[in-house]
Amino acid sequence: MITEIQHTMDFDYSETQQMVAAAAKAFAQQHIAPHVRDWDERQEFPVNVLKEAGALGFMGVLVPESLGGSGLGYHEYIAIIEEISTVDPSIGLSIAAHNSLCTNHVLSFGNESQKAQWIPKLATGEWIGAWGLTEHNTGSDAGGMNTTAVKKGDQWVLNGSKNFITHGKSGDIAVIIARTGEKGDSHGMTAFVIEKGTPGFSSGKKEDKLGMRASETAELIFDHCVLEASAVLGQVGDGFIQSMKILDGGRISIGALSLGIAKGAYQAALQYAKERHQFGKPISAFQGISFKLADMATEIEAVQIFGGYGYTKDYPVEKFYRDAKLCTIGEGTTEIQKLVIARNILK
Repeated sequence: MITEIQHTMDFDYSETQQMVAAAAKAFAQQHIAPHVRDWDERQEFPVNVLKEAGALGFMGVLVPESLGGSGLGYHEYIAIIEEISTVDPSIGLSIAAHNSLCTNHVLSFGNESQKAQWIPKLATGEWIGAWGLTEHNTGSDAGGMNTTAVKKGDQWVLNGSKNFITHGKSGDIAVIIARTGEKGDSHGMTAFVIEKGTPGFSSGKKEDKLGMRASETAELIFDHCVLEASAVLGQVGDGFIQSMKILDGGRISIGALSLGIAKGAYQAALQYAKERHQFGKPISAFQGISFKLADMATEIEAVQIFGGYGYTKDYPVEKFYRDAKLCTIGEGTTEIQKLVIARNILK
């Protein structure tokens, strides 16, 4: 019985997962680490870094090799997001949004023609993907969206806007959900794929954010944007149902992202605690600090360990502190996450 329990609780990476994690870690150290502070200060979204990540297969982790992807599973995907987020959560967020939202939506609900048309470009990082559900007045209440798609002949005409969209300006393609029925009707929304440059489709305000500043967040605007019937993903009216399934994968991304942030903050705090001396010895020798380090597996106390320096931009921990807040909001607020969990345990 004990052996069975130990086997069940064995979370060690497989050899493949270890190799993938090592590759992601090396990539982050070489291509991301030297630029973290600069990107954060200037709120620069480094598109080229995502394209370099695509060359290593990090932009199509769950995509079959036949469509240009890595053909890996969620364990490998989590390892990649965790390792990259340990160095810069902003880049981890962008890679996660590209993989689990835009790319996964087309992969999960597109027909063979749509997948052949768009997935290889997304999986290799040639194209950057965006995904749009949220609107200004409809966050958790997605059913009240105001963006509409009206059928005219064989075409659809979209009007409205989406906000807080990752890669809203730089994305080459977006999956967006528009209302094709009545407000509040879970079968009154439809998913569409829109390529950059489509007339009537543009980006709006780029958000000035507290954290995750190197991950671009902006509006998407639709002004009499005309789409062909081939732009519809799945069945008309299934957009909201599809989105809820896609967000389940997105929540796994947020978990991996959170783990990476905790790991990065812990590593920074541990290093500082060994180097910083007070009263003739490293502060890690003091029980109050050593206990905080011990507790960091479940509670992040890194800022306190740095003292006054933890409140300055001279050390990376203040950025982890800012970036972490997104994890209580993205892919559904903490309250929505609890609602989802409650529904599952009570059904």
